[in-house]
Amino acid sequence: MSDELFEGDRVEVTVGAPAHGGHCVARIGGPHGRVVFVRHALPGERVTVELTELHKGYLRGDAVEILEAAAERVTPPCAFAHPGGCGGCDLQHVAPAAQLEWKTAVVKELLGRMGGLSGERIAELDVRVRPLPGGPLGWRSRVRYAVDAAGRPGLLQHRSHQVVPVDRCLIAHPGLQKLDVTGRLWPEAAAVEVVASTGGDVSVLARPATAPLLEAAGAVQPGARTPGGNGTVAAPAPVPVGDSLLDEHPGGTPVLIEGPAEVRELAAGREWRVPPEGFWQVHPAAADTLVGAVLEMLQPAEGEISWDLYGGAGLFAAALAERTRARTTVVESAAVGVAAARTNLADLTGVEVVSAKVDVALARRRVTGPVDLVVLDPPRTGAGAKVVKAITAAGPRAVAYVACDPAALSRDVQTFAAAGYRLAELRAYDCFPMTQHIECVALLVPAAA
Repeated sequence: MSDELFEGDRVEVTVGAPAHGGHCVARIGGPHGRVVFVRHALPGERVTVELTELHKGYLRGDAVEILEAAAERVTPPCAFAHPGGCGGCDLQHVAPAAQLEWKTAVVKELLGRMGGLSGERIAELDVRVRPLPGGPLGWRSRVRYAVDAAGRPGLLQHRSHQVVPVDRCLIAHPGLQKLDVTGRLWPEAAAVEVVASTGGDVSVLARPATAPLLEAAGAVQPGARTPGGNGTVAAPAPVPVGDSLLDEHPGGTPVLIEGPAEVRELAAGREWRVPPEGFWQVHPAAADTLVGAVLEMLQPAEGEISWDLYGGAGLFAAALAERTRARTTVVESAAVGVAAARTNLADLTGVEVVSAKVDVALARRRVTGPVDLVVLDPPRTGAGAKVVKAITAAGPRAVAYVACDPAALSRDVQTFAAAGYRLAELRAYDCFPMTQHIECVALLVPAAA
């Protein structure tokens, strides 16, 4: 009898520990059998898995039948959160408290395996994922809906370009759920993006599929200024789609359909104005939470020089500059981010905004030491060895690393260690409830400190 497996085959497994990516690890055929990463399951459950991908070293699959359920299993509140459905929410089948435990286990495992930290050191750091104010639904202030060939808006299946039409997204902000975006067709659009800001603004953008959008009520007219001014668009914040597509933004330059061309955000004691397609934290409480963590870790003192790398609109730079009253440099590569930073930080003296990629700015000495404090908030891929080595070569007394991917953070922590900086503190936050994503803030200081 052949033990060869094919996509679509169903096998029975006992589910093991959660792993980075929103799935759990199981083995087919016993403890030394083939590894299968299982979605829609919980540790300890016995499930029937339908295989969705076959790779040389591992398999992927969905739990399509729960034979023995874990106590932490709940009925997903969203009708689209199931195998073959929307790929955005990885953990709707997990009770909210258990989601925090799941994510904590993932961060600890990555710090050990990829960060090179001992179990004793991880225990000393008291690693735990903390909830943000509000519940697990109705928090997402920025959502991108993909549009299928029939013009229907929806969200993407896991690891797929397949659009799942939806009537509404339950993790979306209530102001976004009230819109008629999902109740109409978008025949000219590749994607529709909606924003509900902490300042009370709501905007709708559409990205043309091939040709300019047909004129719509409230749309920017042909030849007029589009959000972002020069048409260069920053990669938007992560959105609830299949995980392989988190940073994609299909379609052309966005067209404003409804709402203001700049939305107001309230954070760090200031009002910010940013284009709706620009980067901003998607959880309403995230910006203040992360700024608070960075300030508590760095303890900026008057006169200290600071860098805000991958600075976006300058959120962290403003918080630092107001306390240090000294030279503060923002480095940002996206044109909309640079423009927003220069506008929003214009009232602060000693703040410079550098338009460049961080690695290029450091390598070409567009940003040079000495520097006392560094904040970096890189994209999902992390900072990387070149940036880490350039930062440590400048000799800051403290680095606050804000990370949306704990795997990339853990890899970079090991690079910092090799360059003489140790992980002194780590805080993790559930900025993306119902999904597998985690936001971390790490404090790195010279090993001798």
